[in-house]
Amino acid sequence: MQTYTKLIKVTESDLDELNHVNNVRYVQWVNDVAKAHWLKMVSSSILDNYFWVLLNHNIDYKNPAILHDTILLKTYVKSIEGAISTRIVEIHNNDTEKLIAKSETKWCLINRATNKPTRITTELSTLFC
Repeated sequence: MQTYTKLIKVTESDLDELNHVNNVRYVQWVNDVAKAHWLKMVSSSILDNYFWVLLNHNIDYKNPAILHDTILLKTYVKSIEGAISTRIVEIHNNDTEKLIAKSETKWCLINRATNKPTRITTELSTLFC
């Protein structure tokens, strides 16, 4: 399993009216880290031929994050089946190592030429699993 991590600092623009990180921001971080992992791992040829669409998104919230917290985003592909990839993103407070949230998303690989779902190739599986 190939993991990808990214550190971010909570800013005022991340907060809701309760001064916690807004739920919408967690969704954005999940999307951003998944995209960053994809872009880091694949060639321009793969980017030219494929893209992902989101099928299902689930986040379990465990602990709040607040202003100035340093957040560790950790992502990896849990499983691949046909055209579907299940990705996990764990969101931790980097200083306390407390789990803040955990998401599981299902993504479908799309062929750019046909705009239809396409089976995940062995080449892609090898990059992420």
